[in-house]
Amino acid sequence: MKVRQAIVMVGGMGTRLRPLTENKPKPMLSVADKPCIWYLMRSLARAGIEEVILACGYKPGMMESLGDGSDLGIRIVYSYEDEPLGTAGAIKNVDSKLDDVFVAANGDIFADIDVREEIEEHLSTDATVTIALTPVENPCEFGIARVDEEGRILEFKEKPKPEEVFSNLINAGIYVVNKSVLDRVPAGKAYDFSKELVGVLMQEGKRIQSYRLNGTWMDVGRPHDLLEANLTVAEREYRLQRFDSAVECCTRDQFYLGPGASIANSSTTKTVISKGSKVVDSNLSRVLALNDCDIRGAKIVNSILGDGCVVKKGAEISNAVLADGTVVEEGQKIEGDRKV
Repeated sequence: MKVRQAIVMVGGMGTRLRPLTENKPKPMLSVADKPCIWYLMRSLARAGIEEVILACGYKPGMMESLGDGSDLGIRIVYSYEDEPLGTAGAIKNVDSKLDDVFVAANGDIFADIDVREEIEEHLSTDATVTIALTPVENPCEFGIARVDEEGRILEFKEKPKPEEVFSNLINAGIYVVNKSVLDRVPAGKAYDFSKELVGVLMQEGKRIQSYRLNGTWMDVGRPHDLLEANLTVAEREYRLQRFDSAVECCTRDQFYLGPGASIANSSTTKTVISKGSKVVDSNLSRVLALNDCDIRGAKIVNSILGDGCVVKKGAEISNAVLADGTVVEEGQKIEGDRKV
């Protein structure tokens, strides 16, 4: 059986990433000059997925800038919610368009993974739902799973308290699903896939299978995570350092320079300078400068700059997340309290 279809839920508001998400949905935030969701879409395409339905909610018009999917060899279909329906509700909203077996994924994660293996695990075990799992150091922020020796999920708990943790394997938000489970989802109402539907299916004795994730997966819910995703991709796919004529006289240790970006007479450490941004006479350490920033004579540490930020001579910024278009004047000091 060929699984050819996926639905990706992109309705979240990305509140923990504000102000970066004031102007765009979280899946469209840049990771090494590609929208975060693009890497998940590439993984789906590599698994043989031919059609991806995007269940859009927050700022849906911006999602359409992904186009029709032809650059990845897939077809993108856009679906819209009049009001938030939750992860399972969003799937139920398009059930008439879905195949008997399909992939479902949360679009607010960074995932560059082997989806084909998860599909094979689902089909070979005759599962009702297969959930990708991945280990993390702090599972309290996620849904955790207990599995048996055959990989069947025996217990599932959302966001456990520290004393309730029984596993470090968390739900990575990528599923292979039999369409029949949508009969359990109420139409037109908010309903959550992992918090509500999975529990119902387990009570009914349905086989909920696990798949141990292969590849790179990150939750990019916070500024720190977004910077780490940028550094991870830049290091893996571009070896972080992209040297060309736009780089002049710089002390450099692990940085990525996007198309049309330039850097001169500066020191950069673990920094991503996105397309169109310019850095001159500055010192940057653990910085993500998004598109078209202009940084001149500044010191910036542990910070993210939104699109089009301007930082002038003598400015100092640390532990801050700046909204798109922020102008930091000469000599101005900004000390934030965000973990970046």
